[in-house]
Amino acid sequence: MLTEHRAVAALRVFLVLLFGILVLLQTMSLPGQFAHMAEESPDFAYLRWPATVVSVFLVLCVQVVIVSTWKLLTRVKTDRIFSEESLVWVDVIVWAIGAAWLVLLAVFLYVGFNAEDPGLPLLLFLLVVGVSALGLLLVVMRALLRKATTLRTDMEAVI
Repeated sequence: MLTEHRAVAALRVFLVLLFGILVLLQTMSLPGQFAHMAEESPDFAYLRWPATVVSVFLVLCVQVVIVSTWKLLTRVKTDRIFSEESLVWVDVIVWAIGAAWLVLLAVFLYVGFNAEDPGLPLLLFLLVVGVSALGLLLVVMRALLRKATTLRTDMEAVI
């Protein structure tokens, strides 16, 4: 039990750090990077705003996952993880990953049809496959949480 509380505390520290870094990336680095790229390569300047919007949206999806994970950790800490309310936060994570997957798939298709070099499309394909696996894993974990919640509810009714 003590190890679980330490793990939750450590995970929360890393989630705060990750969230802070993502806010900096979202507000300063990404817009500045795409502005610089538009100045350096005028031929691709038309991609500045679409690339900025897409990248900020993908970072936002990660931030939604972080906040939902925080809420689930709170439920773990108070021993309320096996409840219907927890499934709502898992659903939020699944929907955020699904939205990121759709945007990533669209970017992959656009880049894949317009690329001259196979490097970037292969990297994007790897990301699409990785996000697909993560999303499907979370769907399975959600089903397991639902079954565990049902079992716990049944056990509490018996006791």
